[in-house]
Amino acid sequence: MMRRHDNALVLVLMMFVLSNLVNCTVGHGCNNGFHAKKNSSLGGLALGLVRRGGGIAQAIERSKERLHMFLKDPESPIHAGNGEFLMLIGIGSPALNYNAIVDTGSDLIWTQCKPCSDCYKQRGQIFDPSKSKTYSTVPCSSSLCRALPSASCGPDCQYMYEYGDYSYTMGDLAYETFTLATTTRGNVAIPRVAFGCGHDNQGGGFAQGSGLVGLGRGRLSLISQMGSTANNKFSYCLVSVNDPASKTSPLLFGDSADLRGSGIKSTPIVTNEAQPTFYYLDLQGVSVDGSRLSIPHGTFDIKADGSGGVIIDSGTTITYLEQDGYDSVKTAVQASMKLREADGSRIGLDLCYKLPFDSSAVKVPAITFHFAGADFYLPGQNAFYRDEESQLFCLAMAASNGLSIFGNIQQQNYHILYDLGINRLSFIHTACDAL
Repeated sequence: MMRRHDNALVLVLMMFVLSNLVNCTVGHGCNNGFHAKKNSSLGGLALGLVRRGGGIAQAIERSKERLHMFLKDPESPIHAGNGEFLMLIGIGSPALNYNAIVDTGSDLIWTQCKPCSDCYKQRGQIFDPSKSKTYSTVPCSSSLCRALPSASCGPDCQYMYEYGDYSYTMGDLAYETFTLATTTRGNVAIPRVAFGCGHDNQGGGFAQGSGLVGLGRGRLSLISQMGSTANNKFSYCLVSVNDPASKTSPLLFGDSADLRGSGIKSTPIVTNEAQPTFYYLDLQGVSVDGSRLSIPHGTFDIKADGSGGVIIDSGTTITYLEQDGYDSVKTAVQASMKLREADGSRIGLDLCYKLPFDSSAVKVPAITFHFAGADFYLPGQNAFYRDEESQLFCLAMAASNGLSIFGNIQQQNYHILYDLGINRLSFIHTACDAL
């Protein structure tokens, strides 16, 4: 079912590491689960990522759709990304397990709920809040209700959350216990997580899961609600797109998220008031084979209306650069490559070459992204995609207009840390399958 050249990612829970042991709740038993104290540190949460089914062409098409979502109406407060991860998570008491999409480009956590006025077809049963002992609605007076882009009172907080492709979820904002099944410590429960109990949910991209877990920068996201219990940070390390599907990529929270070794580089996470959910970075230039490209000043800046800028996104397959920036990179790569150009439209890439019979001798230019205070060097496999079926060798980048995105092929085999406490992104080149 998994294919080697798949670029979307499915999230599978692997383990939960607690550096500070959490006390067992009387009446539940230490063998049945751990219950986190509200202000205690969970220490570290470690999960594994594997790649979702579908080929490179489908993944790039989804990335184009994702880019278009992000570009719509730059003055609107939320452009949710409807991302590419799945997470196994328990909801309610007693907990029932669901697969939910995890999205770094949105904030709201939600699942389909009974009674369902209009829901899409999902695998497994739909969550029934009437059967949970820990379900309660969020009052309209709550700051979490005010954090929604669209909310009403009826009498408690009701939400409508729209995504850039016109898909949406509507329902009650509520509190519930979310349970993470672990391989080493049993079930770990996180109480009073605010989430959307969706009674009306529509969108083709949701069918792979029962709902969505937002991992953006906003108040409602999982990482924001975990806050100090996860030390306000998470990290991931993506294995190569050409690695077999059996290799997993770690996703880490809390103390486990920290980077180790020499050569760690850091750059500020920039805030865009018009797009507060996204992780913006200050891209100051690009070099090819050691030469800084003549890209017009301000090409990658955030504009006064909130458009422009560069975000890092784990759910977008390739990197998208503003047209002027992409044209400069493409021209420099063309001047460096000694292969014959070929049509890459079948797999959705712009600059491609036909591989020779002996492809081991192919030399590729060195590409470096110059972020504020930190140079991000792209090894060959991070800059180019090799399609075995067509024997094409393509630049894993494309042009955009209005927003640039640093994609996940460029991030592979880098351990990348998002520290929301100090608004800093750090990274180090790492063999991700060895973490």
